[in-house]
Amino acid sequence: MTRVSQTIDRIDAIFDDSNLVANAGLLAFATLSQRLGLEVLIDSMVRLMGRVGGAHPGRKVLTLAHAIIAGATHIDHVDVLRAGSTERVLGHRVMAPSTIGTFLRSFSFGHVRQLEAVIGRALERAWALGAGPGTAPLVIDVDSTICEVAGKNKHGAGYGYTKVLGYHPILATRADTGEVLHARMRKGQANTQRGARRFIDELVARIRRAGATGELTMRFDAGFWSNDTIKVLNRHQVRYTMAVRCGTKGIAAAIAGIDETEWVDIDYTPGGRAQVAECAYTTGTGKQRVTRRLIVRRTRLVETTQQRLFPDWRHHAFLTDLTGDAVEVDRFHRQHAVVELAIRDLKDGAGLEHVPSGNFHANSAWLQTAVLAHNLIRWTVHLGGVRVGDELTVARTMRTRLVAMPGRLVNRAGRTTLRLPTRWPWADTFTTALDTLRLLRPAPA
Repeated sequence: MTRVSQTIDRIDAIFDDSNLVANAGLLAFATLSQRLGLEVLIDSMVRLMGRVGGAHPGRKVLTLAHAIIAGATHIDHVDVLRAGSTERVLGHRVMAPSTIGTFLRSFSFGHVRQLEAVIGRALERAWALGAGPGTAPLVIDVDSTICEVAGKNKHGAGYGYTKVLGYHPILATRADTGEVLHARMRKGQANTQRGARRFIDELVARIRRAGATGELTMRFDAGFWSNDTIKVLNRHQVRYTMAVRCGTKGIAAAIAGIDETEWVDIDYTPGGRAQVAECAYTTGTGKQRVTRRLIVRRTRLVETTQQRLFPDWRHHAFLTDLTGDAVEVDRFHRQHAVVELAIRDLKDGAGLEHVPSGNFHANSAWLQTAVLAHNLIRWTVHLGGVRVGDELTVARTMRTRLVAMPGRLVNRAGRTTLRLPTRWPWADTFTTALDTLRLLRPAPA
Protein backbone atom coordinates (compact mmCIF):
# COMPACT_ATOMS: atom_id res chain seq x y z
CA MET A 1 0.00 0.00 0.00
CA THR A 2 1.38 3.40 -0.97
CA ARG A 3 1.82 5.79 1.93
CA VAL A 4 0.69 9.36 1.36
CA SER A 5 2.54 12.25 2.97
CA GLN A 6 0.36 14.19 5.37
CA THR A 7 1.80 17.52 4.26
CA ILE A 8 3.65 18.73 1.20
CA ASP A 9 5.36 21.40 3.27
CA ARG A 10 7.87 18.78 4.43
CA ILE A 11 9.10 18.19 0.86
CA ASP A 12 12.38 19.90 0.00
CA ALA A 13 13.02 21.00 -3.61
CA ILE A 14 16.65 20.87 -4.73
CA PHE A 15 17.86 21.29 -8.33
CA ASP A 16 20.95 19.08 -8.09
CA ASP A 17 20.44 16.04 -10.36
CA SER A 18 22.41 16.38 -13.58
CA ASN A 19 21.13 13.03 -14.89
CA LEU A 20 17.47 14.05 -15.00
CA VAL A 21 15.89 14.65 -18.41
CA ALA A 22 13.18 17.26 -18.91
CA ASN A 23 10.62 16.22 -21.55
CA ALA A 24 12.19 12.79 -21.93
CA GLY A 25 9.71 11.86 -24.65
CA LEU A 26 11.69 14.04 -27.05
CA LEU A 27 13.76 10.90 -27.57
CA ALA A 28 11.14 9.59 -30.02
CA PHE A 29 10.99 12.83 -32.01
CA ALA A 30 14.78 13.13 -32.07
CA THR A 31 14.94 9.55 -33.34
CA LEU A 32 12.79 10.49 -36.32
CA SER A 33 14.90 13.61 -36.89
CA GLN A 34 17.95 11.37 -37.14
CA ARG A 35 16.23 8.89 -39.46
CA LEU A 36 15.35 11.81 -41.75
CA GLY A 37 18.94 13.05 -41.58
CA LEU A 38 17.78 16.57 -40.81
CA GLU A 39 20.94 18.02 -39.28
CA VAL A 40 23.13 17.06 -42.25
CA LEU A 41 20.37 18.07 -44.67
CA ILE A 42 20.07 21.55 -43.15
CA ASP A 43 23.83 22.01 -43.03
CA SER A 44 24.06 21.19 -46.74
CA MET A 45 21.14 23.34 -47.92
CA VAL A 46 21.15 26.44 -45.68
CA ARG A 47 24.30 28.36 -46.57
CA LEU A 48 24.92 31.19 -44.13
CA MET A 49 28.69 31.29 -44.43
CA GLY A 50 30.21 34.63 -43.60
CA ARG A 51 27.16 35.87 -41.69
CA VAL A 52 27.25 36.44 -37.95
CA GLY A 53 25.66 33.43 -36.24
CA GLY A 54 25.46 31.43 -39.47
CA ALA A 55 27.68 28.48 -38.52
CA HIS A 56 26.20 25.01 -37.97
CA PRO A 57 22.61 25.80 -39.02
CA GLY A 58 21.54 22.16 -38.62
CA ARG A 59 21.96 21.95 -34.87
CA LYS A 60 20.44 25.41 -34.41
CA VAL A 61 17.28 24.67 -36.41
CA LEU A 62 16.87 21.33 -34.61
CA THR A 63 17.42 22.99 -31.23
CA LEU A 64 14.58 25.39 -31.95
CA ALA A 65 12.34 22.72 -33.51
CA HIS A 66 12.74 20.32 -30.58
CA ALA A 67 12.14 23.17 -28.13
CA ILE A 68 8.93 24.04 -29.97
CA ILE A 69 7.83 20.39 -29.78
CA ALA A 70 8.40 20.61 -26.02
CA GLY A 71 6.19 23.70 -25.86
CA ALA A 72 8.52 26.64 -26.52
CA THR A 73 6.86 29.82 -27.74
CA HIS A 74 9.77 32.22 -27.18
CA ILE A 75 13.44 32.05 -28.05
CA ASP A 76 14.33 32.04 -24.33
CA HIS A 77 12.38 28.81 -23.89
CA VAL A 78 15.17 26.96 -25.72
CA ASP A 79 16.91 26.82 -22.33
CA VAL A 80 14.58 23.98 -21.30
CA LEU A 81 16.66 21.66 -23.52
CA ARG A 82 19.81 22.55 -21.56
CA ALA A 83 18.39 21.32 -18.26
CA GLY A 84 19.95 18.21 -16.74
CA SER A 85 20.86 15.62 -19.37
CA THR A 86 18.13 16.52 -21.86
CA GLU A 87 20.72 17.22 -24.55
CA ARG A 88 21.83 13.57 -24.49
CA VAL A 89 18.47 12.29 -25.77
CA LEU A 90 18.40 14.71 -28.72
CA GLY A 91 21.41 13.50 -30.69
CA HIS A 92 22.76 16.99 -31.36
CA ARG A 93 24.37 19.82 -29.46
CA VAL A 94 21.84 22.21 -27.91
CA MET A 95 22.52 25.88 -28.58
CA ALA A 96 21.90 28.78 -26.20
CA PRO A 97 18.91 31.14 -26.68
CA SER A 98 21.20 34.07 -27.49
CA THR A 99 22.86 31.97 -30.19
CA ILE A 100 19.47 31.02 -31.65
CA GLY A 101 18.39 34.67 -31.72
CA THR A 102 21.56 35.72 -33.54
CA PHE A 103 21.11 32.81 -35.94
CA LEU A 104 17.54 33.78 -36.84
CA ARG A 105 18.56 37.38 -37.45
CA SER A 106 21.27 36.23 -39.86
CA PHE A 107 18.65 35.11 -42.40
CA SER A 108 17.94 37.02 -45.59
CA PHE A 109 15.12 36.37 -48.06
CA GLY A 110 17.26 33.90 -49.98
CA HIS A 111 18.25 32.00 -46.86
CA VAL A 112 14.60 31.68 -45.85
CA ARG A 113 13.95 30.15 -49.27
CA GLN A 114 16.74 27.67 -48.60
CA LEU A 115 15.06 26.70 -45.33
CA GLU A 116 11.77 26.33 -47.23
CA ALA A 117 13.55 23.89 -49.54
CA VAL A 118 14.67 21.91 -46.48
CA ILE A 119 11.03 21.49 -45.44
CA GLY A 120 10.25 20.19 -48.93
CA ARG A 121 13.14 17.72 -48.83
CA ALA A 122 12.15 16.56 -45.33
CA LEU A 123 8.64 15.98 -46.69
CA GLU A 124 10.09 13.81 -49.47
CA ARG A 125 12.03 11.71 -46.97
CA ALA A 126 9.12 11.31 -44.55
CA TRP A 127 6.77 10.28 -47.35
CA ALA A 128 9.37 7.83 -48.68
CA LEU A 129 9.35 6.18 -45.24
CA GLY A 130 5.59 5.63 -45.47
CA ALA A 131 3.90 8.87 -44.43
CA GLY A 132 2.90 9.88 -47.97
CA PRO A 133 -0.31 9.30 -49.92
CA GLY A 134 1.38 7.38 -52.74
CA THR A 135 -1.06 6.91 -55.60
CA ALA A 136 -4.13 7.80 -53.53
CA PRO A 137 -6.00 11.08 -54.14
CA LEU A 138 -4.70 13.98 -52.08
CA VAL A 139 -6.88 16.81 -50.74
CA ILE A 140 -5.11 20.07 -49.88
CA ASP A 141 -6.55 23.07 -48.07
CA VAL A 142 -5.04 26.47 -48.84
CA ASP A 143 -5.67 29.30 -46.40
CA SER A 144 -4.09 32.29 -44.72
CA THR A 145 -4.03 33.35 -41.09
CA ILE A 146 -3.13 36.32 -38.94
CA CYS A 147 -0.21 35.99 -36.51
CA GLU A 148 -0.98 38.75 -34.04
CA VAL A 149 1.86 40.80 -32.56
CA ALA A 150 1.99 43.59 -30.00
CA GLY A 151 5.03 45.55 -31.12
CA LYS A 152 4.36 48.18 -33.78
CA ASN A 153 8.06 48.33 -34.61
CA LYS A 154 8.21 44.75 -35.85
CA HIS A 155 9.42 44.81 -39.44
CA GLY A 156 6.58 43.89 -41.81
CA ALA A 157 3.82 43.86 -39.19
CA GLY A 158 0.70 45.73 -40.21
CA TYR A 159 -3.07 45.86 -40.23
CA GLY A 160 -4.94 43.76 -42.76
CA TYR A 161 -8.60 43.07 -43.41
CA THR A 162 -9.07 41.85 -39.83
CA LYS A 163 -7.86 45.18 -38.38
CA VAL A 164 -5.43 43.19 -36.21
CA LEU A 165 -1.73 44.08 -36.05
CA GLY A 166 0.37 41.16 -37.20
CA TYR A 167 1.71 39.11 -40.07
CA HIS A 168 -0.36 37.37 -42.75
CA PRO A 169 1.26 34.07 -43.81
CA ILE A 170 -0.21 31.76 -46.46
CA LEU A 171 -0.11 28.00 -45.96
CA ALA A 172 -1.33 24.72 -47.40
CA THR A 173 -2.24 21.70 -45.28
CA ARG A 174 -2.93 18.06 -46.02
CA ALA A 175 -6.56 17.39 -45.16
CA ASP A 176 -6.23 13.86 -43.76
CA THR A 177 -3.16 14.37 -41.55
CA GLY A 178 -2.88 18.09 -40.88
CA GLU A 179 0.69 18.28 -42.19
CA VAL A 180 1.74 21.70 -43.43
CA LEU A 181 2.85 21.10 -47.01
CA HIS A 182 4.01 24.64 -47.72
CA ALA A 183 4.01 27.98 -45.90
CA ARG A 184 5.28 31.47 -46.55
CA MET A 185 5.44 34.53 -44.33
CA ARG A 186 3.88 37.74 -45.67
CA LYS A 187 3.62 41.21 -44.23
CA GLY A 188 0.49 42.15 -42.34
CA GLN A 189 -1.03 44.36 -45.05
CA ALA A 190 -0.75 41.62 -47.69
CA ASN A 191 -3.94 40.87 -49.60
CA THR A 192 -5.12 37.28 -49.22
CA GLN A 193 -4.35 36.55 -52.88
CA ARG A 194 -0.86 38.01 -52.79
CA GLY A 195 1.64 35.46 -54.12
CA ALA A 196 -1.04 32.74 -54.32
CA ARG A 197 -0.36 31.72 -57.91
CA ARG A 198 3.37 31.26 -57.41
CA PHE A 199 2.64 29.55 -54.11
CA ILE A 200 0.44 27.01 -55.92
CA ASP A 201 3.13 26.43 -58.55
CA GLU A 202 5.68 25.65 -55.84
CA LEU A 203 3.19 23.58 -53.83
CA VAL A 204 2.30 21.28 -56.73
CA ALA A 205 5.97 20.85 -57.66
CA ARG A 206 6.87 20.01 -54.06
CA ILE A 207 4.09 17.45 -53.72
CA ARG A 208 4.97 15.74 -56.99
CA ARG A 209 8.66 15.59 -56.07
CA ALA A 210 7.68 14.04 -52.75
CA GLY A 211 6.06 11.14 -54.60
CA ALA A 212 2.33 11.92 -54.61
CA THR A 213 1.12 10.66 -57.99
CA GLY A 214 -2.64 10.59 -57.39
CA GLU A 215 -5.26 13.20 -58.22
CA LEU A 216 -4.85 16.53 -56.43
CA THR A 217 -7.80 18.58 -55.19
CA MET A 218 -7.43 21.96 -53.53
CA ARG A 219 -10.01 23.85 -51.49
CA PHE A 220 -10.02 27.62 -51.07
CA ASP A 221 -12.11 30.24 -49.30
CA ALA A 222 -13.43 33.35 -51.03
CA GLY A 223 -10.31 35.39 -50.36
CA PHE A 224 -8.46 33.42 -53.04
CA TRP A 225 -11.20 33.73 -55.68
CA SER A 226 -9.53 34.72 -58.94
CA ASN A 227 -9.82 33.62 -62.56
CA ASP A 228 -6.03 33.72 -62.81
CA THR A 229 -5.70 31.35 -59.86
CA ILE A 230 -8.17 28.94 -61.48
CA LYS A 231 -6.09 29.06 -64.67
CA VAL A 232 -3.02 28.02 -62.68
CA LEU A 233 -4.95 25.11 -61.18
CA ASN A 234 -6.14 24.04 -64.63
CA ARG A 235 -2.58 24.20 -65.97
CA HIS A 236 -1.45 21.81 -63.25
CA GLN A 237 -4.55 19.60 -63.74
CA VAL A 238 -5.55 20.18 -60.13
CA ARG A 239 -9.24 19.88 -59.21
CA TYR A 240 -10.64 22.61 -57.00
CA THR A 241 -13.49 24.05 -54.97
CA MET A 242 -13.22 27.82 -54.52
CA ALA A 243 -15.63 29.91 -52.49
CA VAL A 244 -16.89 33.15 -54.06
CA ARG A 245 -18.34 36.38 -52.72
CA CYS A 246 -22.09 36.21 -53.17
CA GLY A 247 -22.48 39.97 -53.08
CA THR A 248 -20.81 40.51 -56.44
CA LYS A 249 -23.10 41.39 -59.33
CA GLY A 250 -22.48 38.33 -61.51
CA ILE A 251 -22.72 35.78 -58.70
CA ALA A 252 -25.84 37.41 -57.25
CA ALA A 253 -27.52 37.33 -60.66
CA ALA A 254 -26.64 33.66 -61.15
CA ILE A 255 -28.08 32.75 -57.75
CA ALA A 256 -31.24 34.76 -58.39
CA GLY A 257 -31.78 32.79 -61.58
CA ILE A 258 -32.05 29.44 -59.79
CA ASP A 259 -35.60 28.12 -59.85
CA GLU A 260 -37.19 27.37 -56.48
CA THR A 261 -37.89 23.79 -57.55
CA GLU A 262 -34.16 23.10 -57.92
CA TRP A 263 -33.29 23.61 -54.26
CA VAL A 264 -32.65 20.37 -52.34
CA ASP A 265 -32.91 20.14 -48.54
CA ILE A 266 -29.80 18.89 -46.72
CA ASP A 267 -29.02 17.96 -43.12
CA TYR A 268 -28.30 21.02 -41.03
CA THR A 269 -27.97 22.08 -37.43
CA PRO A 270 -31.05 22.07 -35.17
CA GLY A 271 -32.98 25.32 -35.39
CA GLY A 272 -31.93 25.92 -38.96
CA ARG A 273 -32.64 24.88 -42.51
CA ALA A 274 -30.30 24.52 -45.47
CA GLN A 275 -30.74 23.79 -49.16
CA VAL A 276 -28.33 23.23 -52.04
CA ALA A 277 -28.68 23.93 -55.76
CA GLU A 278 -26.34 24.48 -58.68
CA CYS A 279 -26.20 26.58 -61.83
CA ALA A 280 -23.78 27.70 -64.51
CA TYR A 281 -21.75 30.85 -63.96
CA THR A 282 -20.31 32.59 -67.02
CA THR A 283 -17.59 35.20 -66.83
CA GLY A 284 -15.43 37.05 -69.33
CA THR A 285 -16.07 38.09 -72.92
CA GLY A 286 -14.91 36.92 -76.32
CA LYS A 287 -12.10 34.38 -76.16
CA GLN A 288 -11.89 34.92 -72.39
CA ARG A 289 -15.50 33.83 -71.90
CA VAL A 290 -15.73 30.75 -69.72
CA THR A 291 -18.57 28.92 -67.97
CA ARG A 292 -18.01 27.15 -64.67
CA ARG A 293 -20.07 25.10 -62.25
CA LEU A 294 -21.47 27.14 -59.35
CA ILE A 295 -22.86 25.30 -56.32
CA VAL A 296 -24.90 27.34 -53.85
CA ARG A 297 -25.95 26.55 -50.30
CA ARG A 298 -28.56 28.73 -48.64
CA THR A 299 -29.34 28.70 -44.93
CA ARG A 300 -32.02 30.19 -42.74
CA LEU A 301 -32.95 29.96 -39.09
CA VAL A 302 -36.41 28.50 -38.58
CA GLU A 303 -36.71 29.01 -34.83
CA THR A 304 -40.12 30.52 -34.08
CA THR A 305 -39.60 31.64 -30.47
CA GLN A 306 -38.54 35.07 -31.67
CA GLN A 307 -39.65 36.88 -34.82
CA ARG A 308 -36.79 37.59 -37.21
CA LEU A 309 -36.41 41.07 -38.63
CA PHE A 310 -34.76 39.77 -41.82
CA PRO A 311 -35.87 36.14 -42.36
CA ASP A 312 -34.29 35.88 -45.83
CA TRP A 313 -31.92 33.18 -46.95
CA ARG A 314 -28.17 33.60 -46.56
CA HIS A 315 -26.19 32.26 -49.49
CA HIS A 316 -22.79 30.56 -49.61
CA ALA A 317 -21.44 29.62 -53.03
CA PHE A 318 -18.33 28.11 -54.57
CA LEU A 319 -16.98 27.32 -58.01
CA THR A 320 -15.75 23.83 -58.78
CA ASP A 321 -14.73 21.50 -61.57
CA LEU A 322 -15.56 18.40 -59.54
CA THR A 323 -18.16 16.02 -60.86
CA GLY A 324 -20.84 14.35 -58.81
CA ASP A 325 -24.00 15.27 -56.98
CA ALA A 326 -24.17 18.88 -55.80
CA VAL A 327 -25.06 17.84 -52.25
CA GLU A 328 -22.00 15.59 -51.99
CA VAL A 329 -19.68 18.19 -53.49
CA ASP A 330 -21.05 20.79 -51.07
CA ARG A 331 -20.38 18.46 -48.15
CA PHE A 332 -16.84 17.92 -49.43
CA HIS A 333 -16.22 21.67 -49.73
CA ARG A 334 -17.50 22.37 -46.21
CA GLN A 335 -14.79 20.03 -44.90
CA HIS A 336 -12.35 22.78 -45.88
CA ALA A 337 -12.95 23.97 -42.32
CA VAL A 338 -10.49 21.30 -41.14
CA VAL A 339 -7.69 23.67 -42.16
CA GLU A 340 -8.61 25.82 -39.17
CA LEU A 341 -7.76 22.91 -36.87
CA ALA A 342 -4.30 22.66 -38.43
CA ILE A 343 -3.80 26.43 -38.13
CA ARG A 344 -4.93 26.39 -34.51
CA ASP A 345 -2.55 23.54 -33.81
CA LEU A 346 0.28 25.34 -35.58
CA LYS A 347 -0.31 28.34 -33.32
CA ASP A 348 -1.21 26.58 -30.09
CA GLY A 349 1.12 23.61 -30.49
CA ALA A 350 4.01 24.80 -32.63
CA GLY A 351 4.87 28.25 -31.37
CA LEU A 352 3.15 30.38 -34.02
CA GLU A 353 0.63 32.21 -31.84
CA HIS A 354 3.07 35.10 -32.13
CA VAL A 355 6.38 35.74 -33.85
CA PRO A 356 9.23 36.69 -31.52
CA SER A 357 11.63 38.88 -33.48
CA GLY A 358 11.51 42.42 -34.77
CA ASN A 359 13.23 41.25 -37.96
CA PHE A 360 10.94 40.06 -40.79
CA HIS A 361 13.34 37.45 -42.16
CA ALA A 362 14.00 36.11 -38.66
CA ASN A 363 10.26 35.67 -38.23
CA SER A 364 10.07 33.97 -41.63
CA ALA A 365 12.73 31.50 -40.46
CA TRP A 366 10.76 31.01 -37.23
CA LEU A 367 7.68 30.14 -39.32
CA GLN A 368 9.59 27.50 -41.29
CA THR A 369 11.01 26.00 -38.09
CA ALA A 370 7.53 25.93 -36.56
CA VAL A 371 6.29 24.10 -39.66
CA LEU A 372 9.10 21.55 -39.26
CA ALA A 373 8.19 21.00 -35.59
CA HIS A 374 4.49 20.73 -36.48
CA ASN A 375 5.22 18.12 -39.14
CA LEU A 376 7.64 16.16 -36.94
CA ILE A 377 4.82 15.67 -34.44
CA ARG A 378 2.54 14.29 -37.17
CA TRP A 379 5.19 12.13 -38.77
CA THR A 380 6.19 10.68 -35.39
CA VAL A 381 2.60 9.68 -34.68
CA HIS A 382 2.03 8.30 -38.21
CA LEU A 383 5.35 6.53 -38.76
CA GLY A 384 5.47 5.45 -35.12
CA GLY A 385 2.27 3.48 -35.64
CA VAL A 386 0.31 5.09 -32.82
CA ARG A 387 -2.32 6.94 -34.83
CA VAL A 388 -5.75 5.38 -34.39
CA GLY A 389 -7.80 5.36 -37.61
CA ASP A 390 -8.72 8.89 -38.67
CA GLU A 391 -8.07 10.30 -35.21
CA LEU A 392 -6.77 13.86 -35.44
CA THR A 393 -3.25 14.49 -34.21
CA VAL A 394 -3.25 17.41 -31.78
CA ALA A 395 0.12 18.74 -30.62
CA ARG A 396 -1.10 19.51 -27.10
CA THR A 397 -2.31 15.93 -26.67
CA MET A 398 0.91 14.45 -28.05
CA ARG A 399 2.92 16.71 -25.76
CA THR A 400 0.98 15.50 -22.74
CA ARG A 401 1.16 11.82 -23.68
CA LEU A 402 4.53 11.40 -25.35
CA VAL A 403 6.77 14.37 -24.54
CA ALA A 404 6.22 15.70 -21.03
CA MET A 405 7.68 12.72 -19.18
CA PRO A 406 10.39 13.09 -16.56
CA GLY A 407 13.28 10.68 -16.95
CA ARG A 408 16.73 9.83 -15.63
CA LEU A 409 19.70 8.60 -17.62
CA VAL A 410 21.69 5.83 -15.92
CA ASN A 411 24.61 3.68 -17.05
CA ARG A 412 24.55 -0.03 -16.42
CA ALA A 413 27.34 -2.26 -17.68
CA GLY A 414 28.29 0.34 -20.25
CA ARG A 415 24.74 0.73 -21.62
CA THR A 416 22.75 3.93 -21.19
CA THR A 417 19.16 3.52 -19.99
CA LEU A 418 16.46 6.17 -19.80
CA ARG A 419 14.41 5.41 -16.72
CA LEU A 420 10.83 6.69 -16.92
CA PRO A 421 7.97 6.85 -14.37
CA THR A 422 6.05 3.74 -13.44
CA ARG A 423 2.33 3.69 -14.21
CA TRP A 424 2.72 6.25 -17.03
CA PRO A 425 -0.71 5.98 -18.75
CA TRP A 426 0.74 6.03 -22.26
CA ALA A 427 3.89 4.00 -21.67
CA ASP A 428 2.91 1.37 -24.25
CA THR A 429 2.18 4.07 -26.83
CA PHE A 430 5.58 5.66 -26.35
CA THR A 431 7.41 2.33 -26.44
CA THR A 432 5.59 1.30 -29.61
CA ALA A 433 6.43 4.59 -31.32
CA LEU A 434 10.10 4.50 -30.30
CA ASP A 435 10.61 0.87 -31.33
CA THR A 436 8.86 1.41 -34.67
CA LEU A 437 10.82 4.57 -35.47
CA ARG A 438 14.11 2.83 -34.72
CA LEU A 439 13.28 0.24 -37.37
CA LEU A 440 13.03 2.89 -40.10
CA ARG A 441 15.83 2.99 -42.63
CA PRO A 442 17.94 6.15 -42.23
CA ALA A 443 17.87 8.62 -45.09
CA PRO A 444 20.97 8.55 -47.32
CA ALA A 445 23.61 11.12 -46.48
